[in-house]
Amino acid sequence: MSSLAKALSVAILMGTAGQAAAVDNGGPIDRALTAIRANPAATRWSSSDAFATRGVTIDRNGTEHVRFARTYKGLPVIGGDLVVHSRAGAFKGASLMQATSVNVATTPTITSQQAITNAGAKFGTAFDSVPTARLVVFARKTPTLAYDVLYTGKANDGTPIRMHYYVNAANGAILGKENAVQTGTLPGTGYGTGNPPTDPNATPANGTGRSLFAGTVQVNAQFNATRRIYEMKDPTRGNTYITDMGNGFRGSGGLVGIGTLMVDGDNKWGNGTTTDRTSAAVDAAYGFAKTWDFYKQTLGREGIAGDGKGAVGAVHFQTKYNNAFWNNDCFCMAFGDGDGVKLKPLVAIDIMGHEMSHGVTFATAGLVYAAESGGLNEATSDIFGAMVEHFANNPSQPPNYLIGEAIYMPVAGNPPALRSMFKPSLDGISDDCYPDGSDPLYLQFFSWTGTYAGGGKDMHYTSGVANHFFYLLAEGAVVPAGWGAGTQWNFTKNDMVCNGNVSLAGIGRDAATQIWYHALTLYMTSGTNYADARIATMNAARDLYGAGSAQQNAVAASWDAVNVH
Repeated sequence: MSSLAKALSVAILMGTAGQAAAVDNGGPIDRALTAIRANPAATRWSSSDAFATRGVTIDRNGTEHVRFARTYKGLPVIGGDLVVHSRAGAFKGASLMQATSVNVATTPTITSQQAITNAGAKFGTAFDSVPTARLVVFARKTPTLAYDVLYTGKANDGTPIRMHYYVNAANGAILGKENAVQTGTLPGTGYGTGNPPTDPNATPANGTGRSLFAGTVQVNAQFNATRRIYEMKDPTRGNTYITDMGNGFRGSGGLVGIGTLMVDGDNKWGNGTTTDRTSAAVDAAYGFAKTWDFYKQTLGREGIAGDGKGAVGAVHFQTKYNNAFWNNDCFCMAFGDGDGVKLKPLVAIDIMGHEMSHGVTFATAGLVYAAESGGLNEATSDIFGAMVEHFANNPSQPPNYLIGEAIYMPVAGNPPALRSMFKPSLDGISDDCYPDGSDPLYLQFFSWTGTYAGGGKDMHYTSGVANHFFYLLAEGAVVPAGWGAGTQWNFTKNDMVCNGNVSLAGIGRDAATQIWYHALTLYMTSGTNYADARIATMNAARDLYGAGSAQQNAVAASWDAVNVH
């Protein structure tokens, strides 16, 4: 762990309420619970609330940040999560989106079947399992008794869908929706998996792999003495492992069954081309390892969930599948092979880092995959995906602020990358700047409000504002090499900002990364929007570098430069 990462926190506890309480000994968690009850207006507490601990962080100055999930009379409160901040027993504030305390009757007017029917009218008939419904309190707006209705199926491109609809339990209206499957590239939409049996009598065994993108790399595998074969499972990183989905033949078309574990006879994996199915798996294993190491060495986080446990990555998902996705429900991810015409297999390192970072967001802020919080969710994955690429610093995959540029085939009509952090609008649809409100209908479309309350602009595109902010915070109003005067792009400093502040200076990638991670894990909650993200990062910069520091001033100036005030 770096000295800076060590300085950020002296304790990070992630897990269930029971696990956290077991190590708390009447400390931060009890103090936070006392603060909630003593400050009902700030925490939206009601006497029927209960709280489960999701994480505890103690800064080096003794400030305690405790993250909770909330229930009301035993029902989950969707949007009721909060982070309590205190120091030396004094309440400093709370980060949350819930507008008022919950005070609702818990007896529904409509039946669960009626709720399923109403949600089905939105989902359609292409579901592949029996829909389910459970009672919750939906508190992303005015707290309302609702059914959480789950439909599963597949999008047109084969991406699994696991769609949650929140249906008003009084009148059947759809209050909101979100997908548990989060994609890394273009809009698309996964579902639960089984787990392979535990492997007996296995020992670590480092092999070599020839990848599609990363060159020849070390593969952290294990030798299974029982089966007398090498397995692509990394016992040094929480037993992370890679499977082959068989292009849809080893997983029932979704992630059910999750494919078969990658194995090899001599611990020499792949041949550097797609003629060997293992080559893509080498990239996946390499991406897993570098992402794990980035989070551990740079941010002091061990594993996606912070619990030291690895995840699973499935390569060769479906046939000619032009996407990759993270699934919250199975804590796993899948990667397509591309169509071989426009796209290569989607296992470049920044995409790997992107997908795993969805899991970090899920385990911390839990940013809802919709509206502005969804854009921030996607941006977080792009930010950390790019930083994983910089951390790896592999000459075969030169680090930059483009996302997924390596997967594009060199054919006419292809864009330079999936997304560009320094100029998001390069894709023709992402936003460089937060809408200024001169077009009220577009602002509603961007923020999923008003006319577009049921669904607006896709999160992969609204993420541009936060991606742009991060670039400016790290690098300043600087035109990247190869994009300036004399190139086909001919960008100037003025093209890098939305407010003309061409003198904006960056604070460097490391400080920018620390600020975004601190904000994500300690100040953002499930419903955080862009205005809240500004506050969260300002708080993070204050915690890390001091109020009025150059870093905090740069955060303010960078948000100003993308029109978030």
